Amino acid sequence: MQLFSLIKSERVYWLVDQVKVRGMSEEEYKDAFTEILKAYKEEQIGYLSLLMDESFEEWLLAKGFRKISSIVEYEKKLEDSMRLGSEFLFNSLAEGHMSDAEFAEAYELCRTGTVNKNIPQPIEQVMASLANELGDEWRSNCYYFFINDKLVGISIPHIEKGTQHEGRIFYFGIVPDMRGKGLGTKIHKLTLELMKNEIQASYYIGSTDISNNHMINIFTKNGCTLRNKKGIYRIEK
Repeated sequence: MQLFSLIKSERVYWLVDQVKVRGMSEEEYKDAFTEILKAYKEEQIGYLSLLMDESFEEWLLAKGFRKISSIVEYEKKLEDSMRLGSEFLFNSLAEGHMSDAEFAEAYELCRTGTVNKNIPQPIEQVMASLANELGDEWRSNCYYFFINDKLVGISIPHIEKGTQHEGRIFYFGIVPDMRGKGLGTKIHKLTLELMKNEIQASYYIGSTDISNNHMINIFTKNGCTLRNKKGIYRIEK
């Protein structure tokens, strides 16, 4: 039984996420994570970022982790038929209307001034991780949205590794001067429609920093319900 999902980026970082499995004890989780931590230290990876239930916090801090923040997870079952309609002009990066460098600039702009407390990766590392985490066809997952030739935001829906139908959003953001107009809710809803219609996800799980009330409002407005809360912990070599 898989108790943690793990994403590796060469010798730069490991991203570890606790998988909640009914009936598993605290000791079973500790034993499983101890093996991951041992391997991380042996391979001398740059850093390990962990999402784990806060009931383990004292144990993790004693092992040298520091707490970055907390996140909340929301979930939504995607309807069998979702209407793909929009007031936006949108394309995927794979269509060739925008270069990788231009998409990276849009990504950097969208994450400017956000309230999330997790330590941001350099944009070069982010772009490299897209191919690493989403596969060779990653550009097909990268969408950007315009209104009247003005960039509004970007969104990157995908199927979670190790699953067949679990939809996630690698990143979702609105450019600073287009915020506060209700556009984030609309693009998030459109992303869920793309997730269902284009990549055949049957349900969605999204997360955000516990202090990001704006994103939490977007989740609730689009019919998502609270699923879980986890701490974000980090250790470096």
